[in-house]
Amino acid sequence: MSDVTVSSINERAAEEYYRRGHDSETNGLHEKAVEFYERSLNENPDHENAAFRLALLYDRRAEDAKAIELYERICTSPPVHLNALMNLAILYEDNNHYDESRRCLDAILRTNPNHARARLYMKDVESARSAHYDDDLDGRGGRRDAVLNIPVTDFELSVRSRNCLKKMNIHTLGDLLRTSEQELLSYKNFGETSLNEIKALLAQKGLRLGQAAEDGKAGIRRITSTASPAVGNVAPEILSKSVADLELSVRSRKALQRLNINTLGDLAARTEDELLGCKNFGQTSLVEIKQQLTNFGMTLRKLEE
Repeated sequence: MSDVTVSSINERAAEEYYRRGHDSETNGLHEKAVEFYERSLNENPDHENAAFRLALLYDRRAEDAKAIELYERICTSPPVHLNALMNLAILYEDNNHYDESRRCLDAILRTNPNHARARLYMKDVESARSAHYDDDLDGRGGRRDAVLNIPVTDFELSVRSRNCLKKMNIHTLGDLLRTSEQELLSYKNFGETSLNEIKALLAQKGLRLGQAAEDGKAGIRRITSTASPAVGNVAPEILSKSVADLELSVRSRKALQRLNINTLGDLAARTEDELLGCKNFGQTSLVEIKQQLTNFGMTLRKLEE
């Protein structure tokens, strides 16, 4: 069988898997869609539509490394794929790769100088670059809590380490300080290499695994606050409802993950300023969050004056 014939068979198979994936995605079967899109790319790695749809699904599941790899693959070949570039720019910004994000946005604006979203995000990227947290933050008095609440996604980690920490519900440096070496090593796929990587990360800040347990009540804890008055009239089953069930944008979902907000009760216990203080959380996300709480008769906590 000639190479041309084999290539043609692979392309037809890739297209069929893509069609099945698209049908599954349309019907809300996202896991099945991921499976079909991956099969499509196995048959034809250059199937752009399958790569883009799969990247979107990875992006929504916060599997940033996989989404970035696919978006980059799409963006390296002409013509310019504006949507892929836009999504890649946002992912780069979310992971503190501001120069790469700016490069993507610049490519969009060279193609379409009036692209509204690209112009808006370019301002965000420039602002974020100038406001990037200081590496010496932990050496400043009164800034301990700020250090403990730095997301682990702000650090250069392997994909394996990132995925394990995410599945273990470890989102911040403070979470790591409440976790022992044994707990990490007991988790599936978390080995000595990942452990050493995490220990080196903490050492940069003068911290170590299990420190919270050793220090007792030395102030290393999750940030908690009194919920808004409206919560008192809300049924417990509503308060315990997962924020993952809310209709939120990818950006808002990632911000809530960084803040370790898992339930509606957790969310209602936060103030507007706390949410806006999270990286990449802006007024659009705030309005979105407040609307979702309103649907359940709840509000964000308000500070007493």
